[in-house]
Amino acid sequence: MKDKIFFDTNIICYAFDSSEPSKRKTCEHLIEKVYKNEIPGVISNQVLVETYNTLTRKFEMPIGKTNEIMKSLTTSKHWYRINYTSDTLNRALDNSYRTKTPLLDMLIAETMKENFITEILTEDEKDFGRIPGIKVTNPFRQ
Repeated sequence: MKDKIFFDTNIICYAFDSSEPSKRKTCEHLIEKVYKNEIPGVISNQVLVETYNTLTRKFEMPIGKTNEIMKSLTTSKHWYRINYTSDTLNRALDNSYRTKTPLLDMLIAETMKENFITEILTEDEKDFGRIPGIKVTNPFRQ
């Protein structure tokens, strides 16, 4: 099996963004590959909450539809779900300050590292690119 790949919030949200048809198509395709067992996709509880907030607040998606999406992500056997601890948060706080990386991005990176995941699919090359040990793949550049 291929190495697990972490999906950042922006990748999941773009799959539902009608204002960005090209990005939507790319992200829908990537998510479909997870559900077809072609990519071992990983998400964290943090990404799930960020996704929910983006879909309901920014995209103004109805709660019922958002809940369906969230339940699919949280119950599907195709997604690996990971979480962080208070120790993870403390490392993220220290490293965020040291590298001048936004805390939420560093928290994702530290959660990934704890779970031996080294690659993230994200549009955010600038911030994740500052974090040692994380390979950033921007699917919109390929």
